[in-house]
Amino acid sequence: MTDLAQLTGRLVAGTAHWTPAAWAARSTPAANTAPAPAPASAEPGGASTEPGAGAAPSRADVLHALVQQLADLGADAEARPHQPVPRLDNDLALPDQLRVVAADLTAAPPPVRSRAEAALQTAHRTLFPAR
Repeated sequence: MTDLAQLTGRLVAGTAHWTPAAWAARSTPAANTAPAPAPASAEPGGASTEPGAGAAPSRADVLHALVQQLADLGADAEARPHQPVPRLDNDLALPDQLRVVAADLTAAPPPVRSRAEAALQTAHRTLFPAR
């Protein structure tokens, strides 16, 4: 099993059982990590259009941003334009979206896989900060 598959499996296993309330909870960015990307509802320039703008992103926002980042890496590896990943009505589908998008990267060149692995590690530290 590759590092990419292991990291993906770890995130999927850690989130697949979450309830809607758990997905809506605000994340706590881990130390030494870049801030989470703005959610897809953010306006150009980073201004969020969601209630609670300026607050930490929800766990769902963090995972959806990761799915989008991985989809963009896959598009880059295949010389395709970036496409927005749909934000489904039910956040319970996010682990499945992650699994599908990450599987598309298994045949990507090593530098792309390394960037994907780094993004997965950052998301994991944000969603599961050390206590």
